Amino acid sequence: MERKRMLEHRSYAYDDLVPGDWFATPELVVEVSHIDRFAELSGDFFDIHMSDAAAQKLGFPRRVAHGLLVLSLTDGLKNQSASRLEAVASLGWNWSFNRPVFAGDTIHAVIAVLDKRPTTKPERGIAKLKFEVMNQKGETVQSGTNELMMLRAQIAG
Repeated sequence: MERKRMLEHRSYAYDDLVPGDWFATPELVVEVSHIDRFAELSGDFFDIHMSDAAAQKLGFPRRVAHGLLVLSLTDGLKNQSASRLEAVASLGWNWSFNRPVFAGDTIHAVIAVLDKRPTTKPERGIAKLKFEVMNQKGETVQSGTNELMMLRAQIAG
């Protein structure tokens, strides 16, 4: 899908968006502390997440961030962006883990509107968003789509 209009730094309701609109999130360094806290919260203490030595035994240069941690951080970056979406709820994700993210990597996402559809409630609509998460080398590390329930213009703001 071709990106069209880069969204300005303001808030957008469902009606403000058209397919092809896009924006970039801020960057974030994935720290060891993120990985440790996510392991504590999720209970996922798999060795490659917790130890450089264990990761190196499996061919990685250092600790690998949990895939779901990176997805969670990406959703947080979306919500911290200067271009804000008037969201009600996330309805689902279709997601791919393309490359590992290592402790110390910097990530950001480019988010584009793929499609829109109304709901049975006139004050809400659903936007289908495409995410491409990249590291500091410009490599796509994760990608996918999210269906986001949003407020309509007459309700938002």
